[in-house]
Amino acid sequence: MTSQRRLPSRSQRLTQVLCAIAWCLVAAGPVFGFAALKPILIDQGIYESKCDISSKGASLGGIALCDQQDLSLNFLFTLACMVTNISALPVGSILDSYGPQVTGIIGSFVLALAALTMKFAAHLPFIDGYLTGYTLLALGGPFVFISSFQLANSFPKNSGLVLALLTGSFDSSSALFLFYRLFYTKVQKLTLDKFFTGYLIVPVFIFLCQVFIMPKDSYKTVGTLAKIATTGIDETGKPIDQDLLHPEDRDDDYVEEYIPQPTISETTSLLMRRASIASRRDSTISRSSFASRASNKSVYEQEADVKLLHSSGGVFGILHGYSVTDQFTSNWFYLLTLFTTIQMLRINFFVATVKSQELYLYNGDEEIATTINHIFDLALPLGGIVSIPFIGLLLDNLTTLAILYILTFLSLFIGVMGLISWLPGTYAGIIALVVYRPFYYTAVSDICAKIFGYENFGTIYGTIIAFSGFCNILQQVMDKVTHEVFNMNPIPINSLLTGLTAIFGFGLVAYVRSQELELKRKSLEIEAQEATSRAIPT
Repeated sequence: MTSQRRLPSRSQRLTQVLCAIAWCLVAAGPVFGFAALKPILIDQGIYESKCDISSKGASLGGIALCDQQDLSLNFLFTLACMVTNISALPVGSILDSYGPQVTGIIGSFVLALAALTMKFAAHLPFIDGYLTGYTLLALGGPFVFISSFQLANSFPKNSGLVLALLTGSFDSSSALFLFYRLFYTKVQKLTLDKFFTGYLIVPVFIFLCQVFIMPKDSYKTVGTLAKIATTGIDETGKPIDQDLLHPEDRDDDYVEEYIPQPTISETTSLLMRRASIASRRDSTISRSSFASRASNKSVYEQEADVKLLHSSGGVFGILHGYSVTDQFTSNWFYLLTLFTTIQMLRINFFVATVKSQELYLYNGDEEIATTINHIFDLALPLGGIVSIPFIGLLLDNLTTLAILYILTFLSLFIGVMGLISWLPGTYAGIIALVVYRPFYYTAVSDICAKIFGYENFGTIYGTIIAFSGFCNILQQVMDKVTHEVFNMNPIPINSLLTGLTAIFGFGLVAYVRSQELELKRKSLEIEAQEATSRAIPT
């Protein structure tokens, strides 16, 4: 029996996607353009009062007048990173409970409050207006971005394209402050209060879109989107590429909730073998329970599972069906969380301190440091856009272990390039970093979906990102140590982060490798037992 739910008109869905892309470009993650904003903040004298009277004066080329000013400015970004990542978990819960429209409207109010706070920051007597305003700007981003994520399946046949456009818009949103800095330096010194007065247009636009254009209910949940991105199969059990279906099954204007009955095939056999392996590891997961879940899957879903089982190197589905408590206490969760945390720390620490690092490495050469800073400002938003198609190809065609090898070695390369004062190496490290950043975030979500499954995806992935975001407070500690202990020398901290990357990266690689070998060994044992049982007459 088939039930159908009519989608909005094609033009309405297209308008919704275009509106979401527009606001994501300017509101999803502008705080990550801090490296471009920081020279303006210094030029505007923000936190200059924290310096001693003797050290005050005109700043030179966007360099802070004293350590206290530099640390205070960097803390804006540190706290913003924490809030952006930690808030992803509660924002997801609000989205699930109240829908995308309410979530987006909340985001518009938060962004409006952020703009007003930044506008009047210099006149707020009882709070740090700049810290509060920048933090609110970081908080508003997840509300408006995550609420638009469900639009990925407003066009079922082009779900991947919409998802890529929204993700690319998020990565490009750091360019907002780049354009502000270019206008500030090349055209007119537009003050912060005037800039954020104009920025109020953004939350007003988002609010109007949410009220009059956007859907009240989600097209898809986060877990379903993870499933679509990983398997290419939606919740109806059919491929999102409807060209794979029979002509009589195609329907562009309806989302069908029909699940075809599976047939006994090689797919069922392989999934049952995985169930048997799982039941040996955990008595709470029986072979019959796996068989029951497999029988509720369409043929397309079973075939997608087997394809992912092979393409992932055998680790796909290894914790599917486990309780969220068991998943939280697994080595997979611990190792993936540690690796994610150290990578987030390394990336955000560099974003916050790129100019001061290069200034030290190149012996105080202001021209070189400024040039590197400007190139990084431009490369950061472009990196996400350029790398999107290549990231998809890698995740679709390489095993989970191969992806982790690439992440680890690329991260180590970036770390080593950050320790040397050789311009080709510095630029190579920056190019690698801006490509690595979206690759790392996408790979972590992809691995979470493959390992932990789709039912608990939002909780598991949200917790990993939230914990990593909370640990970003260590940025301030590292920054302070660099200023006060190492006299602005970034090499000790960068060496430590690179060393921890090697430890956690290769530790995760070794564990995944051991799990692959164990799964292969147990699979061979089961094959041998099945062959023996077939050979014995009954």
